[in-house]
Amino acid sequence: MNRKQPTAPAHLSPSTRTWWRAVCDEYTLEPHHLRLLQLAGEAWDRAQDARAIIAAEGLVVVDDRKNPRAHPAVAIEKDARTAFARLVRELDLDGDAAPVGPRPPSLRSNRRGV
Repeated sequence: MNRKQPTAPAHLSPSTRTWWRAVCDEYTLEPHHLRLLQLAGEAWDRAQDARAIIAAEGLVVVDDRKNPRAHPAVAIEKDARTAFARLVRELDLDGDAAPVGPRPPSLRSNRRGV
């Protein structure tokens, strides 16, 4: 059965739409996977937008009390990168390269009172 290729969401950046189509060409994705793929693309674009703001305005800003602070876009970029990585992992786009079975708990979650 020949399935019609889904169309990349128009609001994604051109490079992200290209990536989205490449993933759809290589993998057979169910509707819920397409939603995860869209979220991954949005997260990637958000990280790139934040990165551009940081490049233009600097990593550090000075608040109203003249104290240096991380630019708010730093947190946006970090959160978007984390979201992208988790969504791609959830989609299991690495195939055989990904470890089989559940992920081991992080060391941080096993610490008590440290």
